[in-house]
Amino acid sequence: MRDLAETDLPFVAAPWLQAYFTPSEHHSAEAKEALRLSDELVAEILAADHLVIATPVYNYNVPAVLKAWVDHIVRKELTLGMDGKGMVTGKKATVLIASGGVYAEGSPIRDRDIATPYLRLILGVIGITDLTFVTGGGAKAVDLGEQTMDGFIETLGFAIERAAA
Repeated sequence: MRDLAETDLPFVAAPWLQAYFTPSEHHSAEAKEALRLSDELVAEILAADHLVIATPVYNYNVPAVLKAWVDHIVRKELTLGMDGKGMVTGKKATVLIASGGVYAEGSPIRDRDIATPYLRLILGVIGITDLTFVTGGGAKAVDLGEQTMDGFIETLGFAIERAAA
């Protein structure tokens, strides 16, 4: 299990990109170090049978640290083939999303949900297409004291149980 909030995950920057676009047989010690954490993150995904992503939504999308993780794990010849096809196949993913807004079908702000299609796209790009999303819209009610955290989670109980099955 990896808690991205507890991982000092750097954003992709010039040294990482230089290492990424340099053939591995020509990697210097610095290039290997630039990709070390990325290699570790990719290895975690490849070793997993079922990926679980739990994330809040900030300003309609995923937090920067989750985007940084995505940038580290979408890797040519490791998770993405040179033909553009995902290489992480035969795996399942469950995505748990908590958001202040409610983006369910029929919601007047439905079109503002960027996080769900983004994660569906990224996971599909690397080859994970067996996806389950559990969305907890209206989480701001907990922050506003209108609902307890236990009460909020209880409303998601059926969806969480179905995803866990």
